[in-house]
Amino acid sequence: MSETRATAPVFPPGRYGRRRDGRRRLLLPVTLAVLVGIAAVFLVIRLYGQYGDPNYDAQIVGWSDVTDKQMTVRFTVRVPAGGSATCGLRARDYAAAEVGRRTVTVTAKDSATHIDASEVVTTTARAAVGEVVRCAAAG
Repeated sequence: MSETRATAPVFPPGRYGRRRDGRRRLLLPVTLAVLVGIAAVFLVIRLYGQYGDPNYDAQIVGWSDVTDKQMTVRFTVRVPAGGSATCGLRARDYAAAEVGRRTVTVTAKDSATHIDASEVVTTTARAAVGEVVRCAAAG
């Protein structure tokens, strides 16, 4: 018996175009994955710089003196010793619509790292909730 082996077909030179090898198929997906990874790193760095500064952490204590025109918001801010912070305050109604907003700057006295503050936010309607949107370094 004669033994025959299957071999790759042999094409005449110059016909049917150039043969592709397997390495080229991976180039585009690998390149796209690297570009997406780089973009994700830059996005994380930017968002951390904008929202993630732990030195200026604010906590709402409460709100009082609610009328149709204003609300007093009480809050605490952690800052570096002797530093100051700019905080955005917001008042919202029962439907969660924003009815007032104010930006305030608070400064630590001496070497304190926590600032207790109370600020009045003017509103366009009766507010139900007062909140601190965010605090950042004053500057």
